[in-house]
Amino acid sequence: MQQEIEDYELNTFVEKVRNLSSYDFTDYSDKSLKRRLAKVLFDNNLDFHSFIERLEDNESFLEKIVKDITVNTTELFRDPPVWNSLRYDIIPLFKDKKEINIWHTGCSTGQEVYSMMIMLNELDLFHKANIYATDINPDVLETAKTGIYKYRFNLTYLDNFDAVIRQNQAGEYEDVDYSKYFSIDKTRDIIKIHPFLIDKPVYKKMNLVQDVNPFPVSYDFIICRNVVIYFNYDLQNKVFKLFYDSLNSPGCLVLGVHETILGPLASQFEKKNQAYFKK
Repeated sequence: MQQEIEDYELNTFVEKVRNLSSYDFTDYSDKSLKRRLAKVLFDNNLDFHSFIERLEDNESFLEKIVKDITVNTTELFRDPPVWNSLRYDIIPLFKDKKEINIWHTGCSTGQEVYSMMIMLNELDLFHKANIYATDINPDVLETAKTGIYKYRFNLTYLDNFDAVIRQNQAGEYEDVDYSKYFSIDKTRDIIKIHPFLIDKPVYKKMNLVQDVNPFPVSYDFIICRNVVIYFNYDLQNKVFKLFYDSLNSPGCLVLGVHETILGPLASQFEKKNQAYFKK
């Protein structure tokens, strides 16, 4: 059973990590950070005192803990209604541009990046798109670069693909086969994305809390889903300011279904479902 993290324990952990590394969890949501810290203690079978001692004595352990705490779950076409809105209502607004710059922040293991490229290809916009992707965790970036995922563990990928790519607005199914974009090897239990998708994105490690725009471009789309929910109000607005400054005008920011822009930056965007257009 996971233990409950006390306030003083959370503060001790945050201070220890800040003193021992370049990572700073000061402005993360207390509730989210406590939940993830409790899971880390449980998974490593450590009480809090032993956990802190190990952080102090083992740099590689500290790096592992930071990765465990910052990892986000993802899947191909997660939340199909969001992707359908992108496909039919939002992305077509940019179809006449000579090029479309897209930045996936907190991209995790890359399924969202591949989802976007598959959709762009179906809209005949793949050749116009420049795809950039960042995450604080170098391990998940390496997974993203391989484009290889477990098959049985991720059967919902196929349902999501059907709901977004094969099913049209009239509810009819079109003849778009999975093999156009990835292969499935049931014996080896893997889904492997095709090379023409794997080769397109540019990946870079980035700490969204501390770093500036890591690429020398402005973006038409910034996709940041289920990331800022882990930040407190002040840090969220710091990140939203980064996104605002990094977007073209017009440009579009897409957040997770449980995320919204509050505070001073809210007036600088026009919201349409989960999309926020820079004014």
